[in-house]
Amino acid sequence: MLQLLIAAVALVAGFTAAAVTKKKFISFIGIAVAVIFCGIGCFQTVPAGHTGVVTTFGRVENYTLDSGAHFVAPWKTVVRMDNRVQKKTQELPCFSSDIQEVNIRYTVNYQISKADAMTLYSTVGTAYYDTVIAPNTAESVKVATARYTAEDLVGMRDSLAAEIQTILAEKLTPYHIEIVGTSIENMDFTDVFTNAVEAKQVAQQNKLRAQTEAEQRVVESEAAARIRRIEADAAAYEVLAKAEAEAEANRKISESLTQALIDYTYALAWNGQLPRIYTGTGSGVIVNAGDLLTGGTNEDPPEAEVEKIG
Repeated sequence: MLQLLIAAVALVAGFTAAAVTKKKFISFIGIAVAVIFCGIGCFQTVPAGHTGVVTTFGRVENYTLDSGAHFVAPWKTVVRMDNRVQKKTQELPCFSSDIQEVNIRYTVNYQISKADAMTLYSTVGTAYYDTVIAPNTAESVKVATARYTAEDLVGMRDSLAAEIQTILAEKLTPYHIEIVGTSIENMDFTDVFTNAVEAKQVAQQNKLRAQTEAEQRVVESEAAARIRRIEADAAAYEVLAKAEAEAEANRKISESLTQALIDYTYALAWNGQLPRIYTGTGSGVIVNAGDLLTGGTNEDPPEAEVEKIG
């Protein structure tokens, strides 16, 4: 449009100068300048990664231009819309469901639709991030965060990010803005809550350690009891085995004994002396058993064979 205005000015200036000076060639110079600027104004370029939205005296045309050079009527204007993936980060103060304050650093990657760029421009304009994306992002983050307790936010970060992205995508779809990806870069809680979480973690660790030690003592006690049972069973088995062995030995000895063997063993152990027997009479004499076997004699027994008692 600027080139068209310059061409008009050059054309008017040329004809005016020619009329004043009575020199017709000056008017041709004005015409040439006007033609040159009109030609320059008819060629429009759209950079790579952008979409050209065409307007005619402010009215948005129902088509777009791809990147490259285009011939456009001088009374038309081309608005360049960036359709590359763009990244924005926001610091958002939020509250959890249990009214704990948390500051979330949230990043969103977005991209506008090339085919619907003229619709976005006609309804929102070029400042679509500040107008549409930023407020909807803040609302989505706060709505999703309020569904979790502060403690859950610590352990369910991925779930929170996915829920925020779902809410935000639904809000931006009518504007033909696509959410490529989102991420929670940081969550900052108050010092009071952070200290409480640390204290709870320490308590849980101490409890777990105590449970582990108690379980270890139970295992050791059970192992010691098993060892005692095994030792007792081994001792009982040893006693039983020994008794069975002795019984078997006695059985074999008993089976091998004969009267002849008994007499032979007795004969080997006899020292040649017969036992002395108490007569039971009033004299209190002990008589050699040999005299009884031989019928006895009238003679007094040898000194060594008779003992008087009392």
